[in-house]
Amino acid sequence: MDINKMKALPYDELRALYKNFLHSQNISQLTINTAYTDTFYLWRKRSKDIFWNAVTNNDFENSAKDKLIKALSENSTGNAKSLVNSYLSHLRRFRLFLASDGIVEPSAPTQEKYAYRAYTRKKKMDIDVPNPSVDQVEIYLTKWDGLENYHLQEDALNKLFFELCPKNTDVIDVLLKASTLNDFYSTNIFSIYPVAKHICGLDIDVRLMAGDVTLVRDIQYVTIGDTEKNFYSFASKYCSHHNPLDYPIYDSYVDEVLRYFRNRDNFSDFQDGDLKDYVKFKGILIDFRAFYGLDKYNLKQIDQYVWQLGKDYFPKNYGKKKQTKI
Repeated sequence: MDINKMKALPYDELRALYKNFLHSQNISQLTINTAYTDTFYLWRKRSKDIFWNAVTNNDFENSAKDKLIKALSENSTGNAKSLVNSYLSHLRRFRLFLASDGIVEPSAPTQEKYAYRAYTRKKKMDIDVPNPSVDQVEIYLTKWDGLENYHLQEDALNKLFFELCPKNTDVIDVLLKASTLNDFYSTNIFSIYPVAKHICGLDIDVRLMAGDVTLVRDIQYVTIGDTEKNFYSFASKYCSHHNPLDYPIYDSYVDEVLRYFRNRDNFSDFQDGDLKDYVKFKGILIDFRAFYGLDKYNLKQIDQYVWQLGKDYFPKNYGKKKQTKI
């Protein structure tokens, strides 16, 4: 491809050509939409010359990274060093475009492919979740403060877990806490006594205070009759209401949001199933907080923010997951 001809193109024409190239690659529509915008961040925020200098520099990795960090520091409220890798990955793909022989037009989709794509767009691709930032977290934490029903429920649980029944050595205390959680969160545990007996037998108080993340796994698997049940979300909630700063809550809303931003921004490299491993889940949430420069917030606040994002943007998916996975 003639680089000089590409450099001479106006901004909109270059983007249009690049978008055609993106459609010829085996990448999702969501990635295409993000790349179409983020690839040209340096051009928009700094200048055309700086963009081309970064893209064509012999020391591309270092040169582009330095320029992106400077631009992000000046124009973003997030942590520039955490955000830079996502923008850098888009520039790498643009360099592949420049190195190609020409524009590969997307083949005409078959009727089957077209129907699938239309369905996918309707279900997922039209979702445009705001980029995580300090401003966004503040908006959602303020929103959380205004949700009276959640506040009263939280206050009731805090009184139960911190004042009335702080220990887990008496099965009656544990039964009361487990039953209340099951009711408030609708976790659909239909036989709560075996769960309470199981928790009481684990002698968990010291581990809870220490923030032992392996405790969630020990709580989540309960044998009822002849069947081993997996109450993962409930177990994370039970631990969190004893020690909210060390135990973020796993929820299907949170699951949706973390996978969405992984797919969109590559903030972390994890498999979907890793979210069902609590040790990995907590690490992923910490990665999310660091990547978007949200380290000023504790995990409880990040949890509240991410949960509300999922509630706002993925309500239908949540309902389906809740019936099958909690």
